[in-house]
Amino acid sequence: MKAVTVKKIKDELAHQSTSELIELCLQLSKFKKENKELLTYLLFESHNEERYIESVKAYVDELFEQINIKSYFYIRKSVRKILTLTKKYIRYSKKKETEVELLLHFCRKLKDFKPSIKKSPRLIATFDRQIILIKKAVETLHEDLQYDYQLELNNLAENA
Repeated sequence: MKAVTVKKIKDELAHQSTSELIELCLQLSKFKKENKELLTYLLFESHNEERYIESVKAYVDELFEQINIKSYFYIRKSVRKILTLTKKYIRYSKKKETEVELLLHFCRKLKDFKPSIKKSPRLIATFDRQIILIKKAVETLHEDLQYDYQLELNNLAENA
């Protein structure tokens, strides 16, 4: 089965009743975990972005504490997993401020991680790539926010 375009889906949804739309959303939420997480964000957390950011930061902190530090292989693998999850939560929000906040938090945690990432070129490359992405996202924000985030970014890059 080939998926139809978003426009066709939108047109078809416009013809559905409220109860049918509710049933479609519930069926969609049962199909995949990401769909359920996205619906959770849209229904319960999108109206309070600060609380959403804090909850994701707390989850990232918890994941960093669980990293197996016996080898850099396990550290890299865990860091990639945490970054993938962070990016997924950023996609749910679609707000540049949220993207900057969460990526800055990820980079802070990575920089402060023990054992140091300086012994792993791949972890340093991951850190550097995220700094570049943060800079690109900061450029799209309002000037006042740009200044604040640029100060944090400079502080983070200086001490790296």
